[in-house]
Amino acid sequence: MELILLHDVEKLGFKDEIVNVKNGYGRNFLIPGGKAVLATEAARKVLEENLRQRAKKENKLIDDSNKIAEKINGLTVTIAAKTVEGGKQLFGSITSNHLAEELEKLGFTVDKKFVKLNNVKTVGVYDAEVRLHREVKASLSVEVVAAK
Repeated sequence: MELILLHDVEKLGFKDEIVNVKNGYGRNFLIPGGKAVLATEAARKVLEENLRQRAKKENKLIDDSNKIAEKINGLTVTIAAKTVEGGKQLFGSITSNHLAEELEKLGFTVDKKFVKLNNVKTVGVYDAEVRLHREVKASLSVEVVAAK
């Protein structure tokens, strides 16, 4: 029995994949559970059209992400933070959340979950990475200075 998966099914396949399964597995588990539909000619045509439209949207997202990445690559973001009396050690730490907020102030909307910066606990210059899309990443420098 050929089915089109509507969701990822462990040990079987991924969403929008056409798979062959035994009749009982398809009729008694996958189809009633809403995990798959029969791979009829009409369903295959709908699947092809959906994949084609999704590819166009995906290409547009990648192009937009590449434009933003060009602007972010090589950028140096300065973050002022309170320091302990010595002047080098930070009072607390600078995290990816702080960097995401600074990028927001500069006009770049990024999700803080996709900003990679190790916890910074001293004054200095550090490398960071922002993932804008599954396939697009941007690198930048973060300069941590003592607040006055």
